[in-house]
Parts: sequence; C-alpha cells; structure tokens
Amino acid sequence: MAVAMASCGSISGVYANLKAIEKIPISSSVLFRGSFGLDPVQRICLVPKRLAFSESTIIPKASSTAAVEDGSSQDTAVPMPKVIIDLDSDPEATVVEVTFGDRLGALLDTMSALKNLGLNVVKANVYLDSSGKHNKLCITHASTGRKVEDPELLEAIRLTIINNLMEFHPESSSQLAMGEAFGAFQPSQKLDVDIATHIHVYDDGPERSLLCVEAADRPGLIVDLVKIITEINIDVISGEFDTEGLLAKAKFHVSYKNKALIKPLQQVLANSLRYYLRRPSTEESSF
Repeated sequence: MAVAMASCGSISGVYANLKAIEKIPISSSVLFRGSFGLDPVQRICLVPKRLAFSESTIIPKASSTAAVEDGSSQDTAVPMPKVIIDLDSDPEATVVEVTFGDRLGALLDTMSALKNLGLNVVKANVYLDSSGKHNKLCITHASTGRKVEDPELLEAIRLTIINNLMEFHPESSSQLAMGEAFGAFQPSQKLDVDIATHIHVYDDGPERSLLCVEAADRPGLIVDLVKIITEINIDVISGEFDTEGLLAKAKFHVSYKNKALIKPLQQVLANSLRYYLRRPSTEESSF
C-alpha cells in the first residue's frame, strides 16, 4: 500500500466542531511511517449535528416504519450498531461496512455525505446473515481514484457514518459513545477503561507483526493510535478499524525497518498504547 501520512494535528472538540481533516497525496511504501510533519494539501471540515428530540415523541426503537426494512413498527430491542473500516480486503478501495440489525436502508444520505468529503463510492452491495443487514461500500478518493489510507480522513469517514446513523436512527445513540454528547439517548452504560482495554501483539511472518487493540471508543481514536505507533518509529502497513457499539477494535499490520517486531519492541508498543488508553482522563489536546 502506498500513502503519505497527514499532519496529525489534534481533533479537539470533535463533538462540538470537528477540526480540519487533511488529505495528502499518496507516495510512501507503508501506510504510515515516521512523523506527522507533511504539509496539508486540502482541508475538509466536518461538523456533527446536534440531535435534539423530545422523549415524548421518540422511544428507543426505529423512529418510523420506514426506518425498519420490512416496514413493520413492532417493538424490538435496539441492535448494536457496527461500522467497519477495512484496508486489507481490497487493494483498490477502502471497504466500509455498516450494520444496524435490519433497520438500515440504502444509505443514500451517507453516500452523499461521503461525497462531500471528496470521496467516491465506487461499489455498494448488501448481504444478510443472522446478525442482520450489512451495507458494504467501496470508497476511493474522487480526485485520484485511489483507496483512502490517511488516518484523519478515515476518522472523518467513521464519524460521518456514525453521525448519519444517529440522525436517521436516533435509537442507535443509546449504544454509541458519540451518543453521550450528540444523541437523542445517552448510553445507559459506560465502559471502565481498564476493563475495556486489551492490547496484544502477535508474530505474523518474518516481515510484519499483528497488533490488536480493543478499547472504549472515542472520537479521534484512529488518529491517536496511529500517532502513538509511529512516534516509536514503527510503520503501519495496513489495518482494520471496527466500531462495535461503545467499543473500538483495531487490527494493524506493523513492522520495524521492514521486519517483524522483536519481543522487547512489542512490549514497548503495548505499554505505550496501554498507558495512553488507560489514563483516567484524556486531555483535550490529545484529540
């Protein structure tokens, strides 16, 4: 994969007014390498909408019969929303998968919002399984036709999808971290960061290792994780980032000087991520 990393600038106050997301031309042989000091080419601004609904008019289920795919308005438990960003499965496009039980439509508004970020949805399909209806989108840069690999733009994609999900399915906010500030319903539970945080590094051949991270979700998390990894001179080759309700799950293929991480370096990486993710409070400057 080839991409150059955008300047990591903070994503402070992302709930109130997401700062500029930088798009950078593709040029490197790894996904993210070294520092975050490259010059920005273009800025894209994302402003999440504040959702305000009266509890007397909205209850935690599909907000209308149109929101339920089969057209019924029956009371059911709110399914867990999932957003998966996959950089591994397609060499030509970034694959995004959105699931919310059987309640999602064709995601036309989401596709329009992604177009406003300078992206094209080159392919879309839907499949069903026991967990519900899965909407899969293949996304590329509108200007270059290449897959999206810049972490700040990936975070913008993720937050755009979550924002649209809460707007058209307000009940989903009760199971999303972003719902605490912007949802019609705040999450009924909060995750203990110590319990929710899990970090493992595995050998994955002679040239790379597999880093697995599970943590409480928060805005800017993709950018923050990549920043921590690259600050200790570890390269991110590819990856996948999943948002599952209040949890975020990331898998990154990483290397050090084109080799798999040795055990001491694996420990340094795990300790650095654990320290950051388990801090009792996160300073605004880290977003």
